[in-house]
Amino acid sequence: MGKNKKHANYIIQGSILAIASIVVRMIGLLYRVPLTNILGNEGNGIYSNAYEIYSILLLISSYSLPLAVSKLVSATIAKKQYQNAYRYFKRAFVFAFVVGLSVGLLTYVCADFFAGTLLKSPLSAYGLRVLAPCIFLVALMGVFRGYFQGLGSTVPTAVSQIIEGIVNAIVSVAAAKILFDIGLKSVEHPEELSVAYGAAGGTLGTTMGALFGLAVLVIIFFMYRRVVKRSLKRDRTGIVDSDRQIYKLLILTIVPVVLSTAVYNISNVLDQGVFNNLMLIQGFTRKEYNSMWGAFSGRYRLLTNVPIAIASALAASTIPSITVARVSGDKKDMMQKIQDSIRFTMVLTIPCAVGLTVLAGPILRLLWSSGNAEAEIMLMVGSISVALYGLSTLTNGILQGIDRMRIPVRNALISLALHLVVLVLLLQVFKTGIYAVVFANIFFAAMMCFLNGSAIRKECGYKQEIKKTFLIPAISSLIMGALSLIVQLACSGLIGDRMATVVALVVAVCSYFVLLIRLGGVNEEELHRFPKGGMLVRMAKKLHLM
Repeated sequence: MGKNKKHANYIIQGSILAIASIVVRMIGLLYRVPLTNILGNEGNGIYSNAYEIYSILLLISSYSLPLAVSKLVSATIAKKQYQNAYRYFKRAFVFAFVVGLSVGLLTYVCADFFAGTLLKSPLSAYGLRVLAPCIFLVALMGVFRGYFQGLGSTVPTAVSQIIEGIVNAIVSVAAAKILFDIGLKSVEHPEELSVAYGAAGGTLGTTMGALFGLAVLVIIFFMYRRVVKRSLKRDRTGIVDSDRQIYKLLILTIVPVVLSTAVYNISNVLDQGVFNNLMLIQGFTRKEYNSMWGAFSGRYRLLTNVPIAIASALAASTIPSITVARVSGDKKDMMQKIQDSIRFTMVLTIPCAVGLTVLAGPILRLLWSSGNAEAEIMLMVGSISVALYGLSTLTNGILQGIDRMRIPVRNALISLALHLVVLVLLLQVFKTGIYAVVFANIFFAAMMCFLNGSAIRKECGYKQEIKKTFLIPAISSLIMGALSLIVQLACSGLIGDRMATVVALVVAVCSYFVLLIRLGGVNEEELHRFPKGGMLVRMAKKLHLM
């Protein structure tokens, strides 16, 4: 019974984080619609350039701190070393303060070099300077989130993420509009300055969101201090690691996690640098390649990132739970958690990939008043990346959880090198333009899935279940996709294109739910582990599906 409760808690915590991540992504999706309308494709390209540089600097400095801190704290808690767990939190905070402040200052000072020299987008420097303080704020947030997740609670992370997302949305749209109009009134180069100022306004929301998110975490931490003090008194181990031991273990844990995450995600920045430079060589103007990248980042990647958030959330909750199982020597529990997290990810990401493929045009027209031919083709051919990136992100977390920290780094480096070769060939030899980036990203994610899957099988003897994890969700999704497309086409002439898309999406969700259960993809016990699992089980029974 105890094990079942622990297992259920692991699923619940992962579900909380997954729901929060989806909510935040949906907020991001909704505010990017008016932001895109304000900035246009060129402004979106400038915004994206600044954000890509910020993202990689964030990855290098502090993005992986929650995973690293949660892994260390959960390992010490499993040994009932509560004093050490709290000491790891405090020393990690000092580490984050120093590194976050240093990288933030570097970003501000070198903004012109990063934007103008590396990405050939000098107007992005305005937005990059606005984002510089955010690196410091996110570093501090990462330590708080990692500490709470290590203690087994994802609620503080979820609450802070939602507050952060709401503030980000409001400030981004308002600041982008205000600064865009200010740029239009400038005497010299009003067209260029309007999109540059507008993009900088969009990035202001990210910084303000991080500030409010950090404030929420600080408040929750002080509310939680009584619980922390009681846990410190329960420590009977007498083991207190020295500062030198703690910093050494912190660095040995943080560096591989940071490297694997950075190498895994650096492909976005490299893609943009390679794409911009090769397009410039081929004779495209800065405005033209910024517009192409704006369609890619502001529409295609924005939509595909929403379901990928599920895998990121599950990876965050998987690492501490698998670490606890490994430290406790419970291999059966560890294998079960690996299997459940992979199944949960595939059951949710495969239908998302199929839905984005078959309803690419209608979804784009639903969100934006006019469609975009380039973005529509990208979604139709590239939405498979949703499932591939979801699985590769999760398997990175699994390998980190079983303490094979170097393997994701190695796999990402191999995939990245091959990915760049594919990208250059598609751009230079086959002249596929922005679609080269889409195909290269699919290749990268597929390579990561293959290499990580092989490593997990080799390192812990895990055997992947195929039928209920991949086949049934795929069959259910294909039937769902066909039904939703038929409904959309049949209804568009009667109730309008956008309303028909809403109806088609509702049909897609309902039909997939029915098909998944009827084809044996999930049973009652497994459905209980899903977010709102009890409600889903009751609904299935009322419909006589179970």
